[in-house]
Amino acid sequence: MTHIYNFSAGPAVLPKEVLAQAAAEMLDWHGSGMSVMEMSHRGPEFISIYQAAVRDLRELLAVPENYKILFLQGGGLGQNAIIPLNLVGRKAQPATIDFIHTGSWSGKSIKEAAKYATVNVAASAQEDGFAGVPPQSEWRLTPGAAYLHICTNETIDGVEFQCAPKLADDTVIVADMSSHILSRVIDVSQYGVIFGGAQKNIGPAGLTLVIVREDLLGSALPICPSAFDWGIVAAHESMYNTPPTYAIYIAGLVFQWLKRQGGVAALEQRNIEKAALLYAALDADDFYQNHIAKEHRSRMTIPFFLRDESKNEAFLAGAKQRGLLQLKGHKSVGGMRASIYNAMPIEGVQALVAYLNEFAGRK
Repeated sequence: MTHIYNFSAGPAVLPKEVLAQAAAEMLDWHGSGMSVMEMSHRGPEFISIYQAAVRDLRELLAVPENYKILFLQGGGLGQNAIIPLNLVGRKAQPATIDFIHTGSWSGKSIKEAAKYATVNVAASAQEDGFAGVPPQSEWRLTPGAAYLHICTNETIDGVEFQCAPKLADDTVIVADMSSHILSRVIDVSQYGVIFGGAQKNIGPAGLTLVIVREDLLGSALPICPSAFDWGIVAAHESMYNTPPTYAIYIAGLVFQWLKRQGGVAALEQRNIEKAALLYAALDADDFYQNHIAKEHRSRMTIPFFLRDESKNEAFLAGAKQRGLLQLKGHKSVGGMRASIYNAMPIEGVQALVAYLNEFAGRK
């Protein structure tokens, strides 16, 4: 089989060790005689898989004890509705939700949340072409807002929050970390809710992760479906309905792999190295262009454009010949995009850099 490097934004590359282990255990998990896909989610075999996944994730992110880890379905887009359904009921109605608009995904979140509450876009980078995060001095937050929603890594636009916002009051921060969770050390206690679809940096599509502070549970609006009421889901240890069992299993294997790599801090150093290598090649001259302010550039999802876009198809064809796949940019912005999540080895970035230099005619 031809060796390839998969730069897809999601569903994305998984560690080869994880895929090999899953393949070896496909027909018979640990002598049970069953595939994980066949197991009852309430049976002792799967319960042990689930408990290990929760325990390992809590360890990797140093999740405080007063936070619940929930495994849900519906993806990040589903949470854009589920979050207001769970949180706006904490405030007198009509409630207001604050947003920082930094790209395509926060834009989708704004549109969805407006169905359930008043939305205040406290700051937006749209006029600047989503080239960075607006300075906090320009944020116009609503006193008493239900929460502040941010997307800490915009996969389409390539903008990343390098740290949590520093707010003077007790504002609840809700963070969509779909595309960079577990790629860098974070302080979970600075957020009220962290959520994300698993298919970018954790596992296969179908699993959604929610980390929620316990005091935020129990205020879901009456119209919230029971299966998406965080309080109910937490009380049932993510087993209120049948969870995405195989996706949880794969995520658990990824968590174990991350621990073997040295944990999140070790992966963060690798990610810094990979991103620096790729950005250096893009910045070497004006053959390639990245429009994001350097202080807000993503380490995970790196969009770029050829100065001469008539060469786009030739670039992609040459990349495919070299086993460098899924480099075409999102249809809404065009250009190219390289997603270099945790599972992308530095050898893949080195191969891409070599091709970038070759295609640009650099010696």
